[in-house]
Amino acid sequence: MCNCLRETQGKIEQMDMTTEKESTPDNIIADEMANPSPAKSMGDPGITPLSPSHIQQNDTDPNAHTGPSFMVVVAIDFGTTSSGYAYAFTKEPECIHTMRRWEGGDPGVSNQKTPTTILLTPDRKFHSFGYAARDFYHDLDSTESKHWLYLEKFKMKLHTTANLSIDTELHAANGRRVKAIDIFAYALAFFKEQALKELSDQAGAEFDNADVRWVITVPAIWKMPAKQFMREAAYKGGLVPRDNPEQLIIALEPEAASIYCRKLRLHQMVDFGTKTTQNGFSPTENVGTGMTQAKEHVRSKRQSRTFLVENVIGELWSELEEGDRYVVVDCGGGTVDLTVHQIRLPEGHLKELYKASGGPYGSIGIDYEFEKLLCKIFGPDFIDQFKIKRPAAWVDLMIAFESRKRAAAPDRTNPLNINLPFSFIDYYKKFRGHSVEHALRKSNVDFVKWSSQGMLRMNPDAMNALFKPTIDHIIQHLTDLFEKPEVCDIKFLFLVGGFAESPLLQQAVQNMLQGRSRIIIPHDVGLTILKGAVLFGLDPGVIKVRRSPLTYGVGVLNRYVEGKHPPEKMLVKDGTRWCTDVFDTFIACDQSVALGETVKRSYTPAKPSQQVIVIHIYCSEKEVVSFISEPGVRKCGTLRLDVTGTESTAARREIQTHMQFGDTEIRAMAVDVATARSVKASIDFLSQ
Repeated sequence: MCNCLRETQGKIEQMDMTTEKESTPDNIIADEMANPSPAKSMGDPGITPLSPSHIQQNDTDPNAHTGPSFMVVVAIDFGTTSSGYAYAFTKEPECIHTMRRWEGGDPGVSNQKTPTTILLTPDRKFHSFGYAARDFYHDLDSTESKHWLYLEKFKMKLHTTANLSIDTELHAANGRRVKAIDIFAYALAFFKEQALKELSDQAGAEFDNADVRWVITVPAIWKMPAKQFMREAAYKGGLVPRDNPEQLIIALEPEAASIYCRKLRLHQMVDFGTKTTQNGFSPTENVGTGMTQAKEHVRSKRQSRTFLVENVIGELWSELEEGDRYVVVDCGGGTVDLTVHQIRLPEGHLKELYKASGGPYGSIGIDYEFEKLLCKIFGPDFIDQFKIKRPAAWVDLMIAFESRKRAAAPDRTNPLNINLPFSFIDYYKKFRGHSVEHALRKSNVDFVKWSSQGMLRMNPDAMNALFKPTIDHIIQHLTDLFEKPEVCDIKFLFLVGGFAESPLLQQAVQNMLQGRSRIIIPHDVGLTILKGAVLFGLDPGVIKVRRSPLTYGVGVLNRYVEGKHPPEKMLVKDGTRWCTDVFDTFIACDQSVALGETVKRSYTPAKPSQQVIVIHIYCSEKEVVSFISEPGVRKCGTLRLDVTGTESTAARREIQTHMQFGDTEIRAMAVDVATARSVKASIDFLSQ
């Protein structure tokens, strides 16, 4: 490794500059720097930027998402519990087509999307996805099913894994481990095949994937590694080639919902905030009635699978004035995502007012509460064994619970019956030596009884209690959000996502807001994100200003100032005193960033023969960070500049780097200033 110090404007970058085959170790310091100094740098060996000061460019790049023209935009809503795709032709952007109806389905559950379930053969080859995977797995003999790999609700692993990498693993229902990247790639390849087949059928000839712009939705609260992971899975699944990254856009779920909600006509939504009747429904009536009527309206319209959106802003927005604010609450299966937007007229562009927030408060939290209830009644040891020994029967039990979960409502009085699979009853008797009915009598669990038809009979209060922890999290988060100064005078609150259909959640949000904002729920609320993602793919520049979710920067050396810098950070080099581990901020947490806005830095290779420059990037949730050694600051990525093929006769080569933070992903571009040649630049958040 070659180390170099160059003083520029009293500041030195602490970075690794390595050749292709050299490693980039941390926590080291060059001997020539370490010997005369008490400081031990947390960061990288001293390397100097040519322009180390923070330069914010307002060079809005109009070509941020352009490139080749596409005939069609296909959006994939990859959800925790259910997934689907929709598309629109660029020549008919007002017509959004949703995917074909899926085979299979559950009573009382819309099959406009398919469950996010995947089945691999015993030798780990892809077999099926969605209803097909679930039904095939269900029909396997119990001795056979133990060898097949069935996975569901696996998307949350990308949110909950602290050190996500390409090697992160998932557990199948039978306990076997499989690489997460393979599962996500299989799933995306499945949707690619389905969508291209439908497009080919429509066109009467094979549709070329090169004519498709793909959009994949992710929660806005996901960190950069999870977003990059989805992109890597898309490359592996063959959606787009790695050398054409512009063909794929990562869309943030609440943003997509917001884009679609701008287009809403009055007949396409239920408004809980007015006293007037819409669709024959008065908001002062039972909270669930409007959604029930809305669902019937949607079912009657579903045959076409085509949704018309207005080229202009929808009727709802005729009430909005320049600068009005609204909140989108995306309540999905795994996460709840909140975003705050401001409308810019007359174009209807959107500006994010507060960084995306939320947490793992999706509807699967209710499933976990149900599992805890079963553990309380039958014992955690039995439930753990049953899931491993009878994985298909466990899936059946959770399907039965899902349909009853959707029947929960604030005013429900009659019990909810949940069918227990025969293998559950039989296995419990063998495991414990007594009956399921005996276990219920002995458990002291109130409101849950045994039905002679072989069912768990749950009192409505017992079902509502399963919802309470998850809904309480959401309401607490909403309450905290509405106390922020940026989140005042909110005109509308849009409830979207599959969980938004829950009357219990709707009532809780109404009670929390107390009329401060109008609550709007689009019809077919589970498809709102999907349709918005198509619109985003057609016009990626519609969100003009975003907020940075984290503070990003690099470690630098600054001139040491007595009394200002801690003594333990002092480093002496050639008689000059430096302060090590200083955090040089690229962009601060919750800072407004315009689309296409860039942060500019210039770097010089340590020696003329150097081929690759590797620079570590650090991040923090704090707005103000002084040192990379502070608690909460972590190394989150690397900026890699490949300078091969840009050799120059200049005495000192300057590689100018532009980093864009205003998009859904952080992107880097670089150029060799002397030759004006492009330098290959990439930011990696997965190789930590």
